[in-house]
Amino acid sequence: MKSKFRQWRASWRDTVILLGEFRMPLLLFTVAMLGGGLLYKWLSAMVGEPTSGYAESVYTVLTATFLQPVGNFPHHPVLQIFHFVMPIFGISILAQGLADFGSLLFNRRARNKEWEMAVASTMNKHIVLVGLGHLGFRIASKLHEMGENMVIIEYKADADAVERMHSLGIPVIPDDATRQMALEAANIKDARAIILASQNDAMNLQIALKARSLNPNIQVVVRIFDEDFAHALQEQFGFNAMSATEMAAPLFAAAAAGADVSSPISVEGQQLSLARLVIQPHSQLAEKTVGFVEDNYHLNVVFLRRDHHSHLHPTDSHAIEAGDTLVVLGGPDELSHLMHDNE
Repeated sequence: MKSKFRQWRASWRDTVILLGEFRMPLLLFTVAMLGGGLLYKWLSAMVGEPTSGYAESVYTVLTATFLQPVGNFPHHPVLQIFHFVMPIFGISILAQGLADFGSLLFNRRARNKEWEMAVASTMNKHIVLVGLGHLGFRIASKLHEMGENMVIIEYKADADAVERMHSLGIPVIPDDATRQMALEAANIKDARAIILASQNDAMNLQIALKARSLNPNIQVVVRIFDEDFAHALQEQFGFNAMSATEMAAPLFAAAAAGADVSSPISVEGQQLSLARLVIQPHSQLAEKTVGFVEDNYHLNVVFLRRDHHSHLHPTDSHAIEAGDTLVVLGGPDELSHLMHDNE
């Protein structure tokens, strides 16, 4: 139901945009009618068959344009020619505009970028994902599983990947995310997080800084290969910089969902991370116990804080309430599942 409502809103906004593009044919047609009325008034007076005024002249031109009879047909050849030429001139302007408008209105996918922008404009508190390569595709799939709304920006996306995203109802804007207009097209000002999953550290930083300037409160999750560079970004800008390992996609999704996730470590071949989260008022975790969380999500609760009181390794029977801060240790899929149920 929510998806259908978004599609309806996108269709409405796209139609408004199309009407804006249609204003030029309408303007030309209006000028033609008003100018034609002025010319007809002058010609009719010159040849001795004057009209009663400018309004009647404009009305005569309009009716002539749409081949509608009005009063007596003029006797002078100049006015007769005017009645035959005006329909060709006026309708050709209007018909071309209507044909273009109708074609674009009923074939929105032919205007792929504009349609994706219209869909993005309907979103709020969504996630902007930059990059639809191998990692980006995995992150998008994980975010979709978590029920997150997102917009993807990818300049040269694989056609199969784009088609897969479209099948999931995810808009993909074909543009260069280093351009401010591309970020604005993804409705960055209303987004709550941006994930930068390209393979270029410098470009990721450039986009992150631009996104933060457009939305100072946005959560930035960035793929960084250089660990020293990652630490510097975290310290100076508060970005969540993460490695790009094969198992990292769920962690990127968890970080974008609002968790403070550490870089993964490998223990016996298993990727584990620490994640800090605040229990939300309507969270499925509220009113549950530590034991419930550990048993159902297959992770360990290592820290709980409530009202300035901290509990290291709380007991299984310890209750969890809205507003509590939890620190948990687990694998990427388990953390993603936990983040999703905390929303």
